[in-house]
Amino acid sequence: MYGFTLHRVAETNVPLRDFLMTDCGISRKMLTQVKHGGLILVNGEPRTVRYDVSPGDAVTVHFPVEHPAATMVRSTRPLTVLYEDDYLLAVDKPPGIATIPSRLHPDDTLANAVLGYYEQIGLSSAIHVINRLDRDTSGVVLFAKYAYVHHRFSELQKKGGLTRTYVALAEGAVEPQTIDAPIGRAEHSIMERVVTEAGQHAVTHVRAAVVHGGVSALTIQLETGRTHQIRVHMRHIGHPLLGDTMYGGTPVIDRHALHSASATFSHPLTKETLTVQASLPQDFIDITG
Repeated sequence: MYGFTLHRVAETNVPLRDFLMTDCGISRKMLTQVKHGGLILVNGEPRTVRYDVSPGDAVTVHFPVEHPAATMVRSTRPLTVLYEDDYLLAVDKPPGIATIPSRLHPDDTLANAVLGYYEQIGLSSAIHVINRLDRDTSGVVLFAKYAYVHHRFSELQKKGGLTRTYVALAEGAVEPQTIDAPIGRAEHSIMERVVTEAGQHAVTHVRAAVVHGGVSALTIQLETGRTHQIRVHMRHIGHPLLGDTMYGGTPVIDRHALHSASATFSHPLTKETLTVQASLPQDFIDITG
């Protein structure tokens, strides 16, 4: 029994190993896994990576079956599925739950719920999170159904091929702007981040702002993806997010007011341009009307 299956047609004369790594985007580590638990066929015949393919050759790669970590618990928490195909699952994460298990949140995370969903649909796979969100951030989270798909999304992200748009509620009147300020860990905390010259390059684009009374509803895109980046940058310019008590926000709602509203990307397998959207949560609507 095999897991994910990839079909491709060769267009040039090339060693099979090069075709798999360059044209198919299979990493060296994955090729080793296929060697030990999968199968490579050329025109229906088993071949090793030393074989030379010719134009028109049909190449099929059967990857080994994936299994979740033995300690990973399946949850029956219901999911709001925003998009799904044979390779990808997009869900609307509610605030108040972690994306992946940790010591503090070992078994009731979004990943646990996705694993339970996989069991319902008969999919044997591990959990591959494409974009994580903080525990209190809501909105779009993407999961790759297979390690190969996750690898292709990682390569896509390195090239800037995944655009995520956030909506945030900040204190005061904020103008559209670009915030370019490096972020590093605060000396007194393992969680908190600060703007510091010794930090990593971080750029946040505030694309639009609509003021509702004393609150700005912001449309934000990230050029980089540092921990707590939006939250840290908004405090840095003197407009912390509502509810973000770690970064100076007023606790007018029960969490920091940050929502992953959409993700746009060119699907690395189908090449289709997709935008996955998550509606504004009720606590945002209650404030902005």
